[in-house]
Amino acid sequence: MKLAGRVALVTGGGRGIGRAVGIALVAQGAKVALADINHPQAIWKESGPRGIGGDSALPIQVDVSKPEEVETAVCRLLESFGTIDILVNAAGVQPPIGSLAEVNAEDWIRNVSVNLFGTMLCCRAVLPTMMQKKAGRIINFSGGGATGPRPYFSAYACAKTAVVRFTEVLAEEVREFGIDVNAIAPGAVNTKMLDEIIDAGRRAGNREWEEAVRRRETGGTPPEKAADLVAFLASDESTGITGKLISAPWDPWREEGFRDALRREPELATLRRIDNKYFFYRTP
Repeated sequence: MKLAGRVALVTGGGRGIGRAVGIALVAQGAKVALADINHPQAIWKESGPRGIGGDSALPIQVDVSKPEEVETAVCRLLESFGTIDILVNAAGVQPPIGSLAEVNAEDWIRNVSVNLFGTMLCCRAVLPTMMQKKAGRIINFSGGGATGPRPYFSAYACAKTAVVRFTEVLAEEVREFGIDVNAIAPGAVNTKMLDEIIDAGRRAGNREWEEAVRRRETGGTPPEKAADLVAFLASDESTGITGKLISAPWDPWREEGFRDALRREPELATLRRIDNKYFFYRTP
C-alpha cells in the first residue's frame, strides 16, 4: 500500500467526493482525519465494504471558514496521530446561484469564505508540521468556472479560480521544504451540488440547468476518479509534480509521459499567463 504510515486530513469528508477520497486513502494504508461541517462519524463508521472504521479514521466536526475551528481540528489530529503528511481541501459550497444583480451579497461572501479562505486556513494550519518535516502533500479542489466563464455562479467560479492561483503561489513558497501543492478538477460528479442546480431552475441559466437535468438521468463523473487522482498526488509516485491543476476525468495523469511533462514543463497545467508567448504586443 503506497500510503502506509501516512496521516491525512480530508475536509468536506462527510459525503460525496470527500468521502470517496477518504475511502481511497484508507485503502492505500493511510490514517485519515475526516473533517466536515456536519459531524461525519455516523457516515464513516457504517459497516460494509465501502465503510471506514477502526483506528484508521478520525471524524472531526469543523467549519473551515473559521480560523479557531481549523486550528482546533489540526491540533486534535496531531494529538491523535502524531503528525500530518497529506492535506486534501475538498470542502466547498456552491450557492448563491443566479445573476450577480440578484444574489444575496452575504451569500456571495460566505462562498468565498469557505472555498478560498477555508482552503487557505487549512493549508496555513498544517504547514508548520510539514515544513519542519521537510515533506508533505497538499491537494486543493478546483471546480467549475476556474478555467472558463461560468455565468450565474460568479462566487463559486471566482473562488475556485483563486484556489488555483493560490495553489501555484503556495507551491513556490514551500518548494524548498519538499512540499508538493497541487489542485485537481474533479469533473461533473453527481453530488449535492447537482441538486442545488436543479432546484435553482432557470436562475442557474438554461444551459446549466438543462445539463444538470440530463446528468441526473445519465450519471456524472464517478467520484472515484477524483479520489484516485488524489491518492496518486498524495503518494511518492507524484514527487516533483507541484503547482499544477490536473483534471481527473480529462488529463492522462496515469501515463508516465504526462507525469514527466508535468515535472519538466513549468507552464503546463497552470492558469493562463500574460507574457509574449500567448499575447501579442504592439511594437512602436
